[in-house]
Amino acid sequence: MKKIILYFMLLALASLTACDPVESRETLEGAITAEQLNISATPIVVNGKNSNKVILKNNSPVLSWWNYGTGTTQMQTDTVLLVLKGENSITFTGQNGDGSQISKTITVNVEELSFPVPPEWGYLCGSGSKTWVWDETAPSVWGNGGYKNDKAPAWWTLKIGDINGQAANEGTGASMDFSISGAAFTKLKSDGSSEKGSFALIMTSVTLDDNGNVWAKGKLKTKGTTVLCGKSPNEGGAPVYEYDILILNDNKMILSYPEPGVGSGGTAWFWVFRAK
Repeated sequence: MKKIILYFMLLALASLTACDPVESRETLEGAITAEQLNISATPIVVNGKNSNKVILKNNSPVLSWWNYGTGTTQMQTDTVLLVLKGENSITFTGQNGDGSQISKTITVNVEELSFPVPPEWGYLCGSGSKTWVWDETAPSVWGNGGYKNDKAPAWWTLKIGDINGQAANEGTGASMDFSISGAAFTKLKSDGSSEKGSFALIMTSVTLDDNGNVWAKGKLKTKGTTVLCGKSPNEGGAPVYEYDILILNDNKMILSYPEPGVGSGGTAWFWVFRAK
């Protein structure tokens, strides 16, 4: 009798164990549609008006990727800063357990810029969009120099007439457009062709020199394409998508990129632009 009872107990345990993988697979491989998403984007109200800080929440069983126009986040819940008054589009992309993706766009109305917006957004994009070109009035517009030491090309230096030899159609007559709406970035080449992407300003990422002074006041990141002649020659001409912002005001922008692993004085590349 004891053997029979033990046999049935083992049989029941085996049955339960066999079910577990099936149940896990159903959970992982389950999918919902965009219409079934339970997400929200709620502005923080300040003095009775919708402010430019928005609380994002994903209450759905999917992985999160939010694009709020001037930045992205992969948090399930996050608070983000918008930089434009009026209607702002926030796009949510979720990934189901089976790998499929679903998207939904929410429109948020910002009534007041209650929370400070870094002035660099206005410098870079003007009141909405702004065009930048090489600064032909500078001694040189592209080249290398010392990381954390120099503020412009200092060693190997090129003028605007030399740029096409490094990046075809990205010298004289080429330009870049930066738009706040959707953080859109477009590179316009002198042959009439264009490359579109997006950008992000990270003004909390400050780089100090060895004396503790601010060398770079933030970072500019691009996606989809680079700035004009955005390459690293000593890395086989690899495209550069992240730049230190050395100078950015209404009229001038100087960017830099240090080669990987360099310390102070090591090789960095520099770009010198002006507002058109």
